[in-house]
Amino acid sequence: MHSASLTLDPAFRVAEVDPRLFGSFVEHMGRCVYTGIYEPEHPSADAHGFRTDVADLVRDLGVPIVRYPGGNFVSGYNWEDGIGPRDQRPARLDLAWRSIESNQVGVDDFQEWARGIGTETMMAVNLGTRGVDAARRLVEYCNHSSGTQWSDLRRSNGSADPYGIKLWCLGNEMDGPWQIGHKTAEEYARLAHETAKAMKLVDPTIELVACGSSNSRMPTFGSWEATVLAECYEDVDYISAHTYYEERGGDRDSFLACAVDMDNFIDSVVATADHVRAVGRHKKRINISFDEWNVWYIGKFVGEKNLEWADKPRLIEDVYSVTDAVVVGTLLNSLLRHADRVSIACLAQLVNVIAPIRSEPGGPAWRQSIYHPFALTSKYGRGTVLRVEPTSPVHDTAWQGEVPVLDSVAVLDEESGAVTVFAVNRDQTTPVTLDLDLRGMTGLARGSHTCLSDDDPEAVNSAEQPDRVVPRDAGSISLDGGRAQVVLPPLSWNMLRLEA
Repeated sequence: MHSASLTLDPAFRVAEVDPRLFGSFVEHMGRCVYTGIYEPEHPSADAHGFRTDVADLVRDLGVPIVRYPGGNFVSGYNWEDGIGPRDQRPARLDLAWRSIESNQVGVDDFQEWARGIGTETMMAVNLGTRGVDAARRLVEYCNHSSGTQWSDLRRSNGSADPYGIKLWCLGNEMDGPWQIGHKTAEEYARLAHETAKAMKLVDPTIELVACGSSNSRMPTFGSWEATVLAECYEDVDYISAHTYYEERGGDRDSFLACAVDMDNFIDSVVATADHVRAVGRHKKRINISFDEWNVWYIGKFVGEKNLEWADKPRLIEDVYSVTDAVVVGTLLNSLLRHADRVSIACLAQLVNVIAPIRSEPGGPAWRQSIYHPFALTSKYGRGTVLRVEPTSPVHDTAWQGEVPVLDSVAVLDEESGAVTVFAVNRDQTTPVTLDLDLRGMTGLARGSHTCLSDDDPEAVNSAEQPDRVVPRDAGSISLDGGRAQVVLPPLSWNMLRLEA
């Protein structure tokens, strides 16, 4: 058995968690929207056509903000196609995913859904085939009160009150050659700068996210961020980061260590942003919007160019295992560890498409394995992140080199005094005995241990067995003289909840 330890002290703080760290993402892609969140013919559909069974699962997931409508989709999207009477909306070719877009769900409809869920919208504008004019009009449509063409059109479409959308993305992955309207860093920076100025003239209260690199393996990574921020620094509030991970060639140890790569990715973007700040003598700091992240088995995807034109196609509906859930838990730990600089993050996507929630047309909806660590971290990971410096055995991985067996982070709830430790044992065969030194945390009296693990690391949930993989009560935690000890099973995600 491995031995590891960590010390908790309320004086050693990283930052308060922005609730938007637990956001998600709805793109017009595959079955995320149609037969995902929206299916008028479904027995559970509400008066607006949205599935209430899916909506219930989204509420329980605990997402305070949802990015919309893309993604690659947004770079060819005309937002005006999705407003007004549904029977008058045009069907279009979606060039990003070779799909038929019916436009039965658009800006107003999505806002109706978001209100019902109790979440905010992070709206993306098209900087691929469009630009300044379409973006400023969309802000006016959504956020201006009345008395202008676009605000009065919203009112005539049934929404008398403005939506007040505060967070906006200036395009999507514009560094990627696959993107419709792909641009060089210089081209994108100029367009983003001018679009940002115009949008903030319409509504000075909005926050804007500039496109960072699509992933850290892009050949322009680092130089892209530097060029974009040098042009846009004073007009934007965040720079985006995107990344996806998958198990490659059966190398599960490296897969379980991928949060090390996410840590390094975040540190590199922060360093670049702070360099631009120093060179430009700027006062504010640019933080990160990690608005696409997840496990995605990209190697199994046939590629956009190989898709046949289809309506509501089944695209990248990955089925997630126990191992995937543990990895998602470590990625959440990475985001929390960087709460001082990562303000926003979006698990991509929300339903069916590489998603924590699955649904079948006319049938059931259920939670995938990755749903559970996300939901529990969103619920109990609110508060102040404490700096922990765990001691842990290490092991070698082919991709990340030598990595700690234990991955952990802690969050203090100031109001209740409770502390939650999220801990992952990356070792596939050996348990970890974790010693917790809590002498700096006054008033803690009891604790509980929740664990997600399984004898079969490839176990999954399905429509027939929706609860095959669920977190389980692993017993109470006893405190003795400000110390506690728990055993973390092999290949497991754990939540240790210590209460006053």
